Amino acid sequence: MIHVFDTSSLRSLQHFYPSVFKSIWDSLNTLADQGGLISTREVFNELERQAVSEEVLRWAKAHKSLFAMPTGPELQFVADIFNVKHFQGLIGAQQRLKGTPVADPFIIACARINKATVVTEEGWDRRSRRLTLKPNAAKIPNVCDHFGIPCIDLEEFMHQQGWAF
Repeated sequence: MIHVFDTSSLRSLQHFYPSVFKSIWDSLNTLADQGGLISTREVFNELERQAVSEEVLRWAKAHKSLFAMPTGPELQFVADIFNVKHFQGLIGAQQRLKGTPVADPFIIACARINKATVVTEEGWDRRSRRLTLKPNAAKIPNVCDHFGIPCIDLEEFMHQQGWAF
């Protein structure tokens, strides 16, 4: 099973300090080396521009090959996403004006084309451990639901991997 990581889930890893939670990072490295963890170039660009720990940024730079350029089929699927009018909000007005990276449509397209699962913290209610879909929202879980793409959060990802630390 392949997992496409969103910026939010990679950023959440900063709470798992590599010197303390070594087994998590070793497991991530193994999964990345085996091709079970991928992402997109835009996620890498977002990580470089956002407040993220040195450890996460260092890990991303050491695994830069995971952050691939979109393929032709992925770009076509991005167009399919934006053909749904309310999903055009995936790119906010400020992002358009400032030209800042927008990873969401590329993450979803990468997952669709690679028959993968999206891993994101977007839309998850921490208390109930449930995904909360807001009708017509331009959020990763809504788009995934619309197109039938599996979507989980980091905790569920770790659970599915059978990781217990």
